[in-house]
Order: sequence, then structure tokens, then C-alpha cells
Amino acid sequence: MAVVQRAIQGYQYVFEELPDPRTKDWWLVTGPGPLLTILASYLYFCIKAGPKYMKDRKPYNLKNVVMVYNIMQIFLSLFLTIKGLRYVFTESYNNKCYSIDYSNNANAMDWAGGVWWFFFAKITELLDTVFFVLRKKDRQITFLHLYHHTIMPIIGWIGLKYAAGGQAVPEGSINAFIHVVMYTYYLIAGLGPQYQKYLWWKKHLTTMQLIQFCIVVYLNVNSLSSSSCNYPKYLSWLVMFNCVAFFYMFGKFYYNSYVRRGEERQKTMKSNKDF
Repeated sequence: MAVVQRAIQGYQYVFEELPDPRTKDWWLVTGPGPLLTILASYLYFCIKAGPKYMKDRKPYNLKNVVMVYNIMQIFLSLFLTIKGLRYVFTESYNNKCYSIDYSNNANAMDWAGGVWWFFFAKITELLDTVFFVLRKKDRQITFLHLYHHTIMPIIGWIGLKYAAGGQAVPEGSINAFIHVVMYTYYLIAGLGPQYQKYLWWKKHLTTMQLIQFCIVVYLNVNSLSSSSCNYPKYLSWLVMFNCVAFFYMFGKFYYNSYVRRGEERQKTMKSNKDF
């Protein structure tokens, strides 16, 4: 019984006493249960149930649905980008850090609301993989894809639950800007093969993602070195670890997709010329 009581007390301390009091009762934030249920259902469908269901079926034609989805993601990401820019130009960057205002004043609550919308965006982005499954585009469901779509809602939830504001706002806006570009790419690509000539910048999208990770790591290194910053140290370490993991995986994707393939094409062209 003592072990059970300690476990209950530990749960109450972590999920009821430690959280940001302004956001702890917000939708999907009260406890880890709702998010874990969503993510478990997502992984189960995308890895097992979905492919099994689609095995003997033709791909669904979701062109119009996906087009509307991409447009909605562009506007949501644009909203978050603008909110983050407004934060950067109105809040103070003191001693290498954007500290969190835990008060209930209008501005502090507005920034906290922005963190919630970022978290909500990460939940809606799970539909990316669901559409891949229903369209039988299994090649695009890689470990990188699943890891990215699973870990980002978790990090967003932790930030929202315990540190809704401060440095999380500009960091989220950088990610949101990348998603404006990314979903614009998806939108154009979904219009048909005749629009492929307008997608020459796909390589640069991956470059932007790599630069994003470097900027976020830089911001968190600065906050860790600041003695007066109240942004949680554990969150900075978590974000940096994730950025390093992303940098490795996206960097590997960049090398395999653009550097190695480019070298192979050059060798093939040279062989054909010599022949």
C-alpha cells in the first residue's frame, strides 16, 4: 500500500502541483491520458491496423480532402508564425533568454494561448500519416516520419503543461514558418505532375529544416547559460536532444536524397559519355 500511495502522491505532484496553474485544466492538458491515447491510436493505425485494412483495397482518392487540409495547415502555421514574430518584437530578450510570465495578465495569457495552438497543430499534423496510409503511400511512412509526428506533440504538451510562454513562443514560430513552406510544397505537389516544375526548391526545404534545428539549439544553449532565466532547464535539454536527433536523421535524409544521388547521377553520365 505504501508503494501505491507514493505512486499516487508522485502522480499528483507531477501532474497537479508542478504544472503551470493557468493551463493545467485546458483541453487535452489536464493529464497525460488523452495525449497518450491519441498517440497510441495513431501509431497502431499507421503501423498495423491501417496497412492491414488497406492491403486488398485500392488507394482512396483524397485529393480534394488533402488539398483543403494543406490549406488549413498553411493558415494555422502562418498564424503561429505571426504570433511568434509579434512576441519577439514586443517582449524583452533579457540575459540571453525569453523568460516566462506566469501571471494572468492579457499578454501572458495570449502567449500561453499561442503555445496551446502550437500543441493543437502538432495533433492535427498526425493526419499526414493517416492520409499516407489511406492513399497507400507506405514508402513515406519512415521511422523519421513516425518519430517526428510522435515526439512533437509530446514536447508541445510538456511545454504547454509546465512552461506556457517565454522561449517556447519564438521557438514554435520558427517551426511554424517551416511548416508554412512545407505545406505550401505539399499543396503544389498535390495539384498534379504538371506542377512539378515549380517544386525545384524541395532540396532547400530540407536545408531550412536543418538550419531550424541549429537556431533552436542556439537559443536553448543561451537560456541554459543564463542565471536569471526561469525557462525550465529540463525542457531546454529535452528540446536540444530532440534537435540533435532530428539534425542527424534529416541530415542523413539530405545526404541520401541529394548528395549521394547527385554523385551517382554524375558517375552514370560520365560512364555513358565514356561509352
